This record gives sequence, C-alpha cells and structure tokens, in this order.
Amino acid sequence: MNQQLLAKTFVELADNLVADFDLIDFLRLLTDRSVAMLDAAAAGVLLADRDGELRVMAASNEQVRLLELFQLQNDEGPCLECFRTGTPVIVTDLGTETTRWPRFATAARASGFGAVQALPMRLRDDVVGALNIFRAAPGPFDPGATPLAQALADVATISLLQQRTAHRSSALNEQLQNALNSRVLIEQAKGKLAERQGINMEEAFTTLRRYARSHNRRLSDVARAFIDDSEPLSGLVV
Repeated sequence: MNQQLLAKTFVELADNLVADFDLIDFLRLLTDRSVAMLDAAAAGVLLADRDGELRVMAASNEQVRLLELFQLQNDEGPCLECFRTGTPVIVTDLGTETTRWPRFATAARASGFGAVQALPMRLRDDVVGALNIFRAAPGPFDPGATPLAQALADVATISLLQQRTAHRSSALNEQLQNALNSRVLIEQAKGKLAERQGINMEEAFTTLRRYARSHNRRLSDVARAFIDDSEPLSGLVV
C-alpha cells in the first residue's frame, strides 16, 4: 500500500468536503485512486437518481464505463445487487457466476475482468449508490482492500452532503440530479472533442478534465462552453 498516496487521497477528499467542488471530477478522482491504491484494473461509481434508478457517474476508463452501462441495461450484476441489498458483493472469480449473472459475467470476462467487489454508498439507512472495483485476474482480494474501499465509498457519500441541513435527502437528490445533468453534458463534449481531434473517448475526457483543472473551472462548465461554442477555450482544441 502506498501510504503517501493514501494520505494524499484522504486530504483531497477532505478538501472537497469544504469547497464548492465539481462532483463529476470528484467521483473520477475516487475511481482513479481506488485503482491505484487497491491494485485494481478498473473502478466505477453508480449513483441513484431522484427516482431511485442507478446511473453511471464515473469510471476509471471507457471500457469499464461501457460494462457498467451494460450491467444497468441488462438489470443484473454486482452493483445492482449491492445497491438493492445494501451489503458488499465480493466475487473472486466471475467465471463461476454465469448462473447468477449470465449476461454480465460473460461480458465482464470478455472485457478482461476476472474478479469484482461492489461496496455500498450509504446515507444513513439509505443506499445511494455503489463503488465497483474490478481486478483482471480471478483470485481473493487483499484482506485490507475491502475495508479501505468501503472507507473511500463512505467518504465519497459524505462528500455528497455539502450542505448539512435538516432536509438532507432533498439536498442530496437535487445535487445528484445536477450531477446527472452535468454527466450528459460531459459525454456530449467528449464525443465532440474525440471526433474533432481524432482521439478516443478516454483521451477526450482527460483533455477536458486537464483543461478545467488548469483553468480552475468546473468540468461541466467547460463541457457546456465547448458544446455551445460560446467561448474560444484557447488551448483545448489544436
């Protein structure tokens, strides 16, 4: 375990608790650091919208984002089970789960993943989403990985509650809906930038995110400006 990276991650998460942070960028940070610290191949975050339907909010790469979408479209997989039961779902060999999740297990293995753990993201007694950690090879997870992954999921959940009011659930629903709207904008901007630059979707996201950070702007605001061509965004497109 990289102790320096672990300490840096929790400092960054704490910074987001007190600042007006960009939720999409924050959740991408969560997936990226989960991969780095937990010796994982990929990670994804799914959150429930105001109607209680899970949505893909962040993924460490495009491959796992598509797999998470496949999971939702087919209504089967570890994240859905974790969300519905409120308990961790840990599978050390996806090859043994073709009866449990026939479509998802096959798709996950085809995407190069052999093991997965899904950890619930809780708001008091309500589960608002799940953090999914994927490994390439089948086999048991490090005994210390699951508690750490759950701690990251718990901190991320707390970070959704910027405003601690008596109406926390309403505030959370509004924030999640705003984040979902931002996610749509970002996906549109990714597609436009990828086509214009001749790059893949992951490279397009990295470019947008780097520009937003270097200019101290929200990722969704940069995405909207790029889609609308409302400002030049010098340096974003060459």
